[in-house]
Amino acid sequence: MTSQTSNARKADGRRADESSGEESGEKSGRSGAQVRLVDLRRSYGPVRALDGLSLDVGPGEFVALLGPSGCGKTTALRALAGLDTLDSGQILVGDRDITHVGANRRDMGMVFQAYSLFPNMTARDNVAYGLQLRRVGSQERRRRAGDLLDLVGLSSHAAHYPHQLSGGQQQRVALARALAVEPQVLLLDEPLSALDAKVRSQLRDEIRRIQIDVGTTTLFVTHDQQEALGVADRVGVIRSGRLEQVGPPAELYDRPRTPFVAEFVGLTNRLHGTAQSGTAEVLGVGVPLLEGSTGSGAVTVFVRPESVQVTPDGKGNGRVLTASFLGSQSTVRVRLDDDTTVLAQVSSAELAHLPPGTQVRVTVAAAPALATRAVR
Repeated sequence: MTSQTSNARKADGRRADESSGEESGEKSGRSGAQVRLVDLRRSYGPVRALDGLSLDVGPGEFVALLGPSGCGKTTALRALAGLDTLDSGQILVGDRDITHVGANRRDMGMVFQAYSLFPNMTARDNVAYGLQLRRVGSQERRRRAGDLLDLVGLSSHAAHYPHQLSGGQQQRVALARALAVEPQVLLLDEPLSALDAKVRSQLRDEIRRIQIDVGTTTLFVTHDQQEALGVADRVGVIRSGRLEQVGPPAELYDRPRTPFVAEFVGLTNRLHGTAQSGTAEVLGVGVPLLEGSTGSGAVTVFVRPESVQVTPDGKGNGRVLTASFLGSQSTVRVRLDDDTTVLAQVSSAELAHLPPGTQVRVTVAAAPALATRAVR
């Protein structure tokens, strides 16, 4: 199982535990507002940044928008924040139409990729800044700033200035500042991309913990699939300004509806097959086809690396090109007799028997997969 699969399924299991009792309103902090984006359109000259994007986000839900650079995800977030003007479409928060409402009247908190802290203010004063603009009394500002710094684990750094904090700590302060004004909606614009891998992983989990505690409806924009799959209740995959698919992480990984989703969310192989009656024959194995697949004729089948099985065989149908140790799980890349290259995930214990140059037999598991008509 790849790390993406593991993250997606663990995340879905965790969210199932979190949601127990939610229907009866027992979940603490579920006070966020419903958000509806309806047929959003935005062009910059000949470029369509948003091309009819629609999305519903439930109260207190954590939704990630995932896609490559230039797909429109940040434009959607900025439009929701009131920082970008739409050509057409409608934005609703709760029962309120805010399409033409100014950014300062939308009751939203936003955390950017850049920390954007005031260098001449302490962590406490940075967090309290929005409260000061709202003319909250100094004693209450100090109390709420202290509570938020405690929530993000920085109460002992309240008197520190930004230059005295690490990148991860600065981003925590920025998150606390966004939450201090108790926004109906929290917007996160790739807030972790400037951090190193270890800090990014830790802060990603912290953001999810804090969001659960506070219950704010959250929209998180990222190009990193591991971030999206690891924290979101649902993930929306965007391509060319439109949503390709929206669903829980494991659903997107296990049951992609389009070739773009199959290839963008996790790793996948393109294998030749022949489809008939809801099944495709791939490397001699009958593979059930997912909804939306091409049902007959020559097809390309999208198969995950963990569904590829590789065994040493002197008369096999492929030869190992590379073998990569990745901890408990490893990968091997195999060239088949028809010159197709296949990536397989294997246990690291098997790696010793699969050095480069080894003749192998490659088959696939009969796991459901998406298929599209083969391009000749």
